[in-house]
Amino acid sequence: MAFWLVKSEPEAFSWAQQVQNGVEPWTGVRNYQARNNLSAMKNGDLAFFYHSVSEKRIVGVVQVVREAYPDPTADDPRWVCVDVKAMGALSRPVSLAEIKADPALADMALLKQSRLSVAPVTEEEFRHLTQIGGWVRLS
Repeated sequence: MAFWLVKSEPEAFSWAQQVQNGVEPWTGVRNYQARNNLSAMKNGDLAFFYHSVSEKRIVGVVQVVREAYPDPTADDPRWVCVDVKAMGALSRPVSLAEIKADPALADMALLKQSRLSVAPVTEEEFRHLTQIGGWVRLS
């Protein structure tokens, strides 16, 4: 299993909408490296759901339930999306400021490539952040 972080502006698509919709395609990625990360995702992988821009914090966890396929919002079939399902909220969202201040997270891709909308997360980073945030799995 691999771990990831996916970003969404809450005004465009929020965690609440993800939970309400159940399974949702992660569309609209138009960066080559982020696209390659989407292509690398496998069924069962987990990803942090990160509210970008206005909030800048991890708010939940999603699971990949369909691997990469052509993004229906793109004119070019080389752009892909995956389907994700909400797996539970963090009982205490973890802010970007907290992540930056934590020495255990100093090498996190979120900090090294801050503009990347789909980024890898190590297993250690995932475990550390879910502990800090108090991840509560949906039943």
